[in-house]
Amino acid sequence: MTVNTLRPAETDRPIEDKLRLLYEMQTVDTELDNLKILLGELPLDVRDLEDEIEGLVTRISKYESEIVAMQKNISGLKNNMKDSSSLIKKYKTQQDKVRNNREYDSLMKEIEFQELEIQLAEKRIGEAQAEIETKNKLISTANDTLSERKKDLDHKKGELDDIQNEIQDNEKELTQRSEEIGKLIEARLLYAYQRIRKNARNGLAIVTVQRDACGGCFNKIPPQRQLDIRTGKKIIVCEYCGRILVDKNINNPEMEMEAPAFS
Repeated sequence: MTVNTLRPAETDRPIEDKLRLLYEMQTVDTELDNLKILLGELPLDVRDLEDEIEGLVTRISKYESEIVAMQKNISGLKNNMKDSSSLIKKYKTQQDKVRNNREYDSLMKEIEFQELEIQLAEKRIGEAQAEIETKNKLISTANDTLSERKKDLDHKKGELDDIQNEIQDNEKELTQRSEEIGKLIEARLLYAYQRIRKNARNGLAIVTVQRDACGGCFNKIPPQRQLDIRTGKKIIVCEYCGRILVDKNINNPEMEMEAPAFS
């Protein structure tokens, strides 16, 4: 069994009154959209700056970790050089006590090997120190950028807070009004309005006829269809963009409706 959730007041209203309520809701929702436009790109700017700052902090931390690892590697290489120097000294002492050329040549090869190890370690230390210097410059640049971005973020947040404080009360009032109007509109129409509005690029689900054309997509409307819109006896949807069409005098029912211009 299907339960009808609509109140009698919702379904018994004349079509013209339903259209008027939809148009009033569109007007309120458009004002809400305009308040969001006032914020402009500030929320996105703030989010982008926060992401950039997070990325800079991560990058600096990565560089610092790499420097610590390279310094540890340099320390290890220096210890190896000391060990090689000790071995060279030891082998040279042993050379004075050799009994034949074979032992002397063997010790000489060991000395040469340790000397090569020292040269290789010196080269690696030099490369690591140059890399550390490069990383420190990158950290310095990143820190400068980080400082600037933090200042930019504080400024943008200040702007955003000022605008939000300025429009907060108005936004709350408009949101409440939109919800109140929504309660007066039958569910199927409200759903249709919300669906059209969601798909419309400018958020307009209800538009008036302007210069014989749809106020949403600006396509021409046939004269007979304009007459149907002016009488307000049925809901007319633009055959091009799907928006609901209403007469431009819908909020002035006492005004005499102009006859459509037939050519």
